[in-house]
Amino acid sequence: MNATENENSSEAKPSVQQQRREAQKRVRKSQMQILQEALGLKPQDIQEVEKKLFIAKFFDYFKEETLDFVYKDRSLEMYKNEINRFFDAVESEEDKLLKKKFTDKKLMDIIYNLKKNAEELALNKANIKKPIDKRIRNLRLIITLPMFGVLIILMFFIPIWYVIPLLCAFCVVPQLLQASIMRKWYDFKETNKNDFFVENRNDLLTLKDFAAELLSNIRSRLLEMKVPLQIIKFILHSRDYENMKLLNQTTVRGSNQYVFNFEYPPGMEPFPIPEELLPPQPPKKTPETNFIVLSELKTENGVIKSFVPVLKSMISDKINGILNECEFSSAPKNFKALIPNYSENMAIYCICGDIAEIKGVQVCNWKNQFKFYLFESVECKCGDTIYALSVMDDKDKIPDELKEIFSS
Repeated sequence: MNATENENSSEAKPSVQQQRREAQKRVRKSQMQILQEALGLKPQDIQEVEKKLFIAKFFDYFKEETLDFVYKDRSLEMYKNEINRFFDAVESEEDKLLKKKFTDKKLMDIIYNLKKNAEELALNKANIKKPIDKRIRNLRLIITLPMFGVLIILMFFIPIWYVIPLLCAFCVVPQLLQASIMRKWYDFKETNKNDFFVENRNDLLTLKDFAAELLSNIRSRLLEMKVPLQIIKFILHSRDYENMKLLNQTTVRGSNQYVFNFEYPPGMEPFPIPEELLPPQPPKKTPETNFIVLSELKTENGVIKSFVPVLKSMISDKINGILNECEFSSAPKNFKALIPNYSENMAIYCICGDIAEIKGVQVCNWKNQFKFYLFESVECKCGDTIYALSVMDDKDKIPDELKEIFSS
């Protein structure tokens, strides 16, 4: 390869920096990033809100579904580390007060004590000694491995088409087992949830109060930053909080979930939502203009024998208005039965000059006074769709309001 070819090759191939810039352009931004940029917020402000909301949701979830944490030491340790990491880095006075309350009330000790009580309840009343998901996983292995071992041995002694139904059955058994265990677990939770709350009421309400204080702090901070509260949606497991608007609720795996956003203070106008965060609006449907009327119509026994197509685009607004006043129903005959002689010599043409391929016929009932046909074409190669109107019988008396449309 000569020097000129090397130069051309280097010019054609983008540099590493250009590739990186193009890759960065293709990276999709999260809603929080778009919100931050749209409102000119600092990244740490949004991150602070996200972390507080994470902690509030944890306290809310733990308070409502403590039994979900039985024997979940690793999960609880992860939450503990995240919470400690946040409070170790707080700087504002409000956050320092939250940290003081978190420390003074020994909330992590309360959480571990509640977890211990939940594990004792699970052990004493249901003989549960390990996490439910781990129990299911172990049972699936215990059942599945021997079953497949037997299946492999059988393959040497029976035809393969006998093995396939057995394989399907072996696959279903673990699923049925899992469903049975989960159903019993949900029943156990539902049966003992109220008793557990009564026995640990004070500790659980302490967690709820802290979650409520965190949510109130988040709301105040969002208002201070003039963030539109209506676009901040989140899920909680309890609905007993103030200054919250319930948007939706559902039940997932036996647990109630509520979708909220924060309410504005009384009398306060909502902050406008940045255009970047508005949901995409569907394109406005433009009124149809490609209307053709079949004039000089000749009919016989409900069949259109001949016609002359006339373009009525100049009065398309009036035609659209008339159609909006109609009730529609399927025509008693299909298109081929209505116009059996449809051909180049007697056809409805698209604006581009091609013959329109008609895909449907409807009967339009205008104010229960007059009925006429509406023919709709498939989309033409040029991108247009043609609509043709026709009286149903050449002897029909046309109302005065429609004469401009159906007259020649």
